[in-house]
Amino acid sequence: MLGPIEVHVDDVVVMRKPHPCGGFRWVVTRVGADIGLRCLTCGRRVMLPRSRFERRVKQILRPSSAEGGKDAP
Repeated sequence: MLGPIEVHVDDVVVMRKPHPCGGFRWVVTRVGADIGLRCLTCGRRVMLPRSRFERRVKQILRPSSAEGGKDAP
């Protein structure tokens, strides 16, 4: 069995099914037992239990600042 998916605040995630507004992309606003998400198309905020989030997520797009941040060697 795999552990929990590593997701951080400000990550952009692509979900398997579209939001009713037509958007697939969401930004993570809260991490914990529940995952807070904000739709990048319409701005709607939702909370999903981590188990449901992990089933529905298709891809995690890291923010560009995480790759070239000040902690990079």
